[in-house]
Amino acid sequence: MTVAASGPVFSLWEIPFSYHGSWFGFSPVVAEGTYAEEVHLVSHQTGMHAVMKLIPETAATITATPHRLTWHDGLIDLAYESMDTVRVRGRGAGLRVLAADPVLTPFSGPYFYQDPVDGSYVFTLYQTGRRYRITLLGGRAEHLGTQALGAAERGIRLSGEWEIAIEEYETARAPYTAKDPFDQVVKAARAEFEAFAQAVAPWRGDRTPAAELAAYVLWSATVRPAGFVTRPAVLMSKHWMDKVWSWDHCFNAIAVAGGLPGLAWDQYRLPFDHQDASGALPDSITHSEILYNFVKPPIHGWALRHLPAAPDVYPLLERWTTFWLTARRVPGHELPHYQHGNDSGWDNATTFDPERVVQSADLAAFLILQLRELARLAPGPDAAARWSAQADRMRDALLAELWDGERFVARGVLSGRTWSSSSLLDLMPIVLGEELPRPVRAALAAAIERHLTAYGLATELPDSPHYLDDGYWRGPIWAPSTVLIEDGLRRAGYPDLADEISTRFRALCERSGFAENFDARTGQGLRDRAYTWTAAAYLHLAAAHERRTGGQ
Repeated sequence: MTVAASGPVFSLWEIPFSYHGSWFGFSPVVAEGTYAEEVHLVSHQTGMHAVMKLIPETAATITATPHRLTWHDGLIDLAYESMDTVRVRGRGAGLRVLAADPVLTPFSGPYFYQDPVDGSYVFTLYQTGRRYRITLLGGRAEHLGTQALGAAERGIRLSGEWEIAIEEYETARAPYTAKDPFDQVVKAARAEFEAFAQAVAPWRGDRTPAAELAAYVLWSATVRPAGFVTRPAVLMSKHWMDKVWSWDHCFNAIAVAGGLPGLAWDQYRLPFDHQDASGALPDSITHSEILYNFVKPPIHGWALRHLPAAPDVYPLLERWTTFWLTARRVPGHELPHYQHGNDSGWDNATTFDPERVVQSADLAAFLILQLRELARLAPGPDAAARWSAQADRMRDALLAELWDGERFVARGVLSGRTWSSSSLLDLMPIVLGEELPRPVRAALAAAIERHLTAYGLATELPDSPHYLDDGYWRGPIWAPSTVLIEDGLRRAGYPDLADEISTRFRALCERSGFAENFDARTGQGLRDRAYTWTAAAYLHLAAAHERRTGGQ
């Protein structure tokens, strides 16, 4: 990543080119871990689907900034005019716009035709259930291919001085008419992004070189309400992780809260729009799917500490907390349990190797914080006292039942046996900060420091026999664990260690971008490379650092 006068320049092989509110973007990433040679229009309605590919007639270098995508140093330019419309312009360089999948069957693939009403060219794609209209605004277009079933090249070839508009829509709309010249479209897109960046990171500057790109990752991954997405939502990525998971959203809410509180509350409340009858939040939400097979950890009370004055979230938080206190507590037990590692968000952490149904210290710690928030938000003193007493009981049970004098252990709910692991998850109770006794805080801080590599906090001790460089939660550095532990250490009285963790993670993002997670030994980005909670963590930590050190 580099920063030019026109904004950050980034690689499409890392971050897709998209626009705030749009459900599609442009990228060579066409499926999980699958990289094409050409740039594709990729839609995220009904899943991730490559719709069409844009192929210059001659080999071209590609440059991406938040407001413009170019081939051949500007001989071909692409910019968003709106959430569902892009303009593409060619100045002497030819371009073929072809169906990504050449195979048409009765129930899949691209149907391509020329509309006799306005002369536009239209892809109708079964996989997305949407239409993609190409309107020629200038130059020459040659229709390629056939409407017949089977494999064929389908699309158009553009040549000379040309310009087109590409729209995503449902069934029908009025013929497209250009309202502004191309350069004005680019200028407007740039202004839209710059306003967002100024709102969420007004402090950005030379000391925070990745802030503007982090803002772009969040801005461009935001989609308008559609399908099951009931509010403007920051997806985890406009690559294959194109969902909102019910803890990821908290970090995105925190990152934008300072400048865009309305968007922040939309992020926070989206999973609560789908809270079920038991009070549980779904595991994940996307355009055409809601999954309830797992839940995610109750960090929502913790998150409220970092958000502006709350709207009426008390009833929602009460139901979510009651779910854990009823459906996830064995009768007679004070401590709740996870049914699987996926419930914790740390899917395959070594904490869950001995058993899956587990009382773990992180869960109790998160619920204690959530109970404290319920006491703060309670509508009256009786309710506040009840929640406070419940928090006290759970804290006492956590220390009595899962602290062995040196470390926190996990307990199998079915077997009753306890064990410790070398996972960073076992150290997560540091989020309780000042609520923990001083000896417990000291032991946790010392153990956390052992996880600190040159790049940040490894989720599994690097000298553990279970450590894997690309082991998901068994080694790599992750944004949420970094933010939670950094915050807990600071409140526990260990600001120097918290500062070091923040510094190393911010440097990691400035070096390796905003990947889903990172190799703890090398700092290499892993998995999905345009992950919003990583960008959100950078913005949150950088803003806090600027405040502490005299920045804006």
